[in-house]
Amino acid sequence: MAPALAQDASGPAASENEAKKLETVTVTGTRIPRVDVETAQPVVTIDRKQIQNQGFTSVADILQNLTEVGSPPISRANALSSGEDVGGYYVDLRNLGPNRTLILINGKRLGANTSGLQDLGQIPVSVIDRIEVLKDGGSSIYGSDAIAGVVNVITRSNFTGAEANAYVGQYDQNDGKGQSYDFTLGTANDRGSIMASAQYQKDDPVWAKDREFSAYPSGPFHPTAGWSGISQYGSFSGPCGPGGAKATCTLKPGTDPRDIANYQPLTSARYANSNQEMTLATGQERTSLFVAGKYNLLESIAFKTDFLYNKRSTLQQIAGYPYQSAAFGTPMDADSYFNPLGTTLNFARRGWEVPRTTDSELETYRWTAGFEGFFELGGRTWNWDVGAMTNRNNMLKTGHGDFNLINTQAAVGPSYMGSDGKVHCGTAANPVAGCVAWNPLLPYGQAGAGSLADPDLQAFLFPEFHDTGKTTTTDYTVNLAGTFAGLPAGDIGIATGFEHRQEDGRFVPDAFNQAGLSSGLAATTTQGKYSVNEAYLEFDVPLLRDVVMARELSIDLASRYSDYDNFGTTTNSKASLKWKPIDDLLVRGSWAQGFRAPTISDLYGGIGSSFESYTDPCDTKSGSAKGNPAVAARCTGGFGGQAAVAANYVQLGQALNPCTTYPCQTNYQFTTGSNPNLTPETATTRTFGLIYSPHYVEGLDVSLDWYKIDIKNVIAQDAVQDILDDCYVAGIASRCSGFTRDPANGVITNMFYGLTNKGWQKTAGYDFGVNYRFTIESIGQFQAHWNTTYVDYLNIKADDNPDTTVQPLTGYGGNFRTRSNLSMDFNRGIFGMTWTMRYYSGMTERCSYVTPAECNDIDHVDPFNGAQAQRHTGSTTFNDVQFRWTMPWKGTISVGANNVFDKQGPIMYSKPNSAFVYYGGFDIGRFYYLKYTQRF
Repeated sequence: MAPALAQDASGPAASENEAKKLETVTVTGTRIPRVDVETAQPVVTIDRKQIQNQGFTSVADILQNLTEVGSPPISRANALSSGEDVGGYYVDLRNLGPNRTLILINGKRLGANTSGLQDLGQIPVSVIDRIEVLKDGGSSIYGSDAIAGVVNVITRSNFTGAEANAYVGQYDQNDGKGQSYDFTLGTANDRGSIMASAQYQKDDPVWAKDREFSAYPSGPFHPTAGWSGISQYGSFSGPCGPGGAKATCTLKPGTDPRDIANYQPLTSARYANSNQEMTLATGQERTSLFVAGKYNLLESIAFKTDFLYNKRSTLQQIAGYPYQSAAFGTPMDADSYFNPLGTTLNFARRGWEVPRTTDSELETYRWTAGFEGFFELGGRTWNWDVGAMTNRNNMLKTGHGDFNLINTQAAVGPSYMGSDGKVHCGTAANPVAGCVAWNPLLPYGQAGAGSLADPDLQAFLFPEFHDTGKTTTTDYTVNLAGTFAGLPAGDIGIATGFEHRQEDGRFVPDAFNQAGLSSGLAATTTQGKYSVNEAYLEFDVPLLRDVVMARELSIDLASRYSDYDNFGTTTNSKASLKWKPIDDLLVRGSWAQGFRAPTISDLYGGIGSSFESYTDPCDTKSGSAKGNPAVAARCTGGFGGQAAVAANYVQLGQALNPCTTYPCQTNYQFTTGSNPNLTPETATTRTFGLIYSPHYVEGLDVSLDWYKIDIKNVIAQDAVQDILDDCYVAGIASRCSGFTRDPANGVITNMFYGLTNKGWQKTAGYDFGVNYRFTIESIGQFQAHWNTTYVDYLNIKADDNPDTTVQPLTGYGGNFRTRSNLSMDFNRGIFGMTWTMRYYSGMTERCSYVTPAECNDIDHVDPFNGAQAQRHTGSTTFNDVQFRWTMPWKGTISVGANNVFDKQGPIMYSKPNSAFVYYGGFDIGRFYYLKYTQRF
C-alpha cells in the first residue's frame, strides 16, 4: 500500500497560517504532528484511489483483502451464527479476535456493542479519504482493545463541488445482486467548509442450494451424508417395523395419517437436507448520511463537527426448526384427533414450511464536536484540541421460524373433528378458542387437516420474536502537542492529553426466549456500564542527525494511565526506535504493552445457550478413544466422577441418533455466562522492520517487518471440545466437573462453559511489501504493490494448567500460513486498468472430519498433540480486474470482475468461519460489476 498521506487541504479555504499548520501531519499510532510521515510504527494506508480501483462497496470487504487481516469473524457465510453480533461486519488483525482490533473514525473510537465489537458496516465508503492500519500495539496512545493493531478511517475534508457514484453487479450465476448509490456535495471558503454525503447500498442474498460446494451438508463428494433424521416428513417411535416391530415411523406418502397401518420405518430417503433452505451469503441493506463542517472562529481557532446516521439491515435464513417434542415436554396428546396410536406420543418434525429467519437492524447516531487550534509559545507552535463524541447504536433483531412452545403444546393437545368438517383444539364440550390444531406427522407437501402449510397454523405456532439492544459510547478528550527543548539533532516533540469515556449498553432477548417458552436458544438480559479516566504522555526524542551511520536516529516514548471504575487501574507504555543509517534505509522497531478491558457482555451478560458441535473423546468411531488406550480406559472407568460409557460407545447427536459426521451437534442445549470479576487481558508486542528505498531505482520501496504478540490473562469461555479433551485426553480430573453424562446411554446432557481469565495466546510472523512506481513515456504510468504476510506461529493455551496441551492454529481453519496480494495498476491518459491477485496458502484439518480416503497425511505427528492424522489442501489464488475510462465531462466508467477466473477454493469439512464445507472468507463465484462516477 502507499505511504500515509496528509489530509486533503487543496480547497480554496486554506489560509496562510492554516497552510503552515498543515505542513505537519499526525499519523495513526502517534499524537505528535510531524513533517515526515515515516514513523517508527508500521502503518499501511489505503487511499481513496485504491478504494475506487477495487470492486468492493463496504469497509469490511476492503480491509478483508489486506494480508495482515485474519478470517472474517462472522462472515456472510455464517448463517448459523446467532446473538447480538450477527449482522455486523468486523475486522480481525492477526487472527487474534475482532475485539483486539481498535476501530477509529478520525482518531476517535467507533461505538461498540456490549460484546466490544465495532461494526464497520456503520461507515459509508463514500466519505472515506483513506484508511490507516497500525500493525502494532496502540494501547499507550489509544487505550483498550488496540492489542493487534488499530484501524483509523479518515473521512474526506475540504471537499469542493459534487460527486455521484452508481454501482451495480452480480454473480454470473445471476444471483447476489449488489448495488450502491451515493452523492456527495461540499463547499469551502476562507472561513470554513461543509460537506454532506448520502449513500444507499443493498446486497441480495445468495442461496446455498445454488452452489455445488454448499448444496449438501457434507459437500459435493458426499451428497447423501450429513442429512438430518429430523425431517419435514415427521416421525415417531412406534410399531411399524416388520411384523409390527418397534421402529422410527413415518407416514407412507398420500395415505391416511390416523391409521398406524399406513406408517413405515424411516429411511435416509426421508432425511432433511437443511442446506436447501439456507443462505450462503446473507443479504444486507444500508442507508447512511454523513455531514461534516468546520468554521474558523479566529485565525488560530476553529470549530469542527460531524454527524453520522446509518441504518443497516442484515437478513439470514436457515432451515426450519428440527422440533423434538421430548426435548420440550410437548408430546402429542393421546386424545389428539391425529394420534394414530391413541397413547401419548413423542414426535420429531422439522418446520420446513417456515424457515428460520433473522432480520438484524442497527441504527447508528454518531456526533462529534470540538475546538482545535494552535498558539505560539517561546517561538514554537503548539497544537491543541478539545472535543466530545457520542455514538449510539439502537438494535432490533426480528426472528421468525422458532416455535411458540405454549401454542405448540396446545396445537398437539386434545382435538376433535367439528361439525363444520374442521379439526379443533380441545374437546367438543370444552373447545380451546384461538387454537389451531397441528398434525406433526403429516408430511411436507401432503394436504390435509393439521397441515403446517396452513397460514393460520403458521401464525399460531410461529410468532415474531424481538430482541432489542442499545449501546452508547460517550467520550471527552483534551489533547496538546508541540515541541520544546531543542537538541542538536532537533526539537523534542511532546503530546499529552486526557480522556473520559463511558460505555453503557444492554441487550434484551425476547421474553419468550428468556422464559424458555420458545424453541430458540435460551438467553437472558445483558445490561451494564462502566467509565474510565485516562491520561497519556508521549515524547519524540531526536538523538542524532546527519552524522556517519545516522542520517537520523530518534526514539518515541509513550505511556497511558487508565482508571476504570470496575476493575481498577492499568498503565501501558511503549518505546519505538527510528534509525536511518543512510538515506536509502530506514530501520524501525518497537516494544509495547497492551490491554483489553472486559466488555459489558463479559462482565454483566446473561446466561445463554446453544447446541454445540464437538467430537466426544470417548467416541470409539472418531474420538480419541479409538486409538488411545489411556483415553478409552478413562471413558469406561468413569474418570473424574463421570458416568462410565460402554466399551463400544458411539456419540449420540440430534434425535439421539448415532453421529455419522464429526464434529457432531448435541441434542441438548449447553449454557454459558458472564463473570463480573474478570480482569483485563494483558499483552506485549514487539516489532522490528526495514524499509529500503534505493536512490538508484526511483519509485521503489521494499519493506520487511517482524512482529511478535504475546497475550496473557485471556478472557475466554471454555470451549466444549477443550473441556472434554482436558478431562479425557490430558487426564485433568478437575476439568471433568463441568458436564454431566447420562449413565444409561453415555450422552452428555448438559455443560456449562463460562467466561474466565485463563491461558495465553501468542503469534509471530513477517510482513513483506514492495511498492514500485515508474513511467514509460511511450506506454503509460505503472504501479505495482506486492504485500505478503507469513505467520510463523499462532498458538493458544486454553488455561494455565501445565498439563494443558498447546493448540497450534497456524494453517488450520482460516488461519493461513501465508497470504499475499499483488496489485498492478496501469494508467495512460483517460484509460486505466488494475489487476489484483489474492493468494491464500493451503489449509489443514484433522482427519476426524473426513473419510479415510481423503486423509492424505496419516502419519503426521503434531509437536504438541502427538500422532494426529491430517488432511492438507492446496493453495488458492483469486484474480480481480478493473478497466476504467475517464470521459471529457468528468465522468468515469469502471467495468470489472472479482474472481475473474471463477476460482473455487478447496472443500473444508471442518467448515472454517462458515456453516458450509467451504472457508467463509473465500469468493463464492465470479462477480461482475459496473461503476459510474460523475464529478461536478
